[in-house]
Amino acid sequence: MKARAVAVFKGTVQGVFVRANTLDFARESGVTGWVRNERDGSVKAVFEGDRAKVERVISKCINEQPMAKVDDCDIKWEPWSGEFKEFMITQ
Repeated sequence: MKARAVAVFKGTVQGVFVRANTLDFARESGVTGWVRNERDGSVKAVFEGDRAKVERVISKCINEQPMAKVDDCDIKWEPWSGEFKEFMITQ
């Protein structure tokens, strides 16, 4: 089943390659969307794809960041839109 998740990662998540790692995790899994730094120090991402793959990417973002420490992750599930062709880092 296709799904869309908006995730906000909080903790030590900026300046420690979270966006680059998220890009790699998503592309390896065939998940589309984007990731960006937020002004409040968090990292926000939108993921679209097969729900199981999106869940796996989010789990990797939380648990497999070598230099980051994710203290909290807010996830909002939304209907899949199909608007993305790839996963990218954005501003």
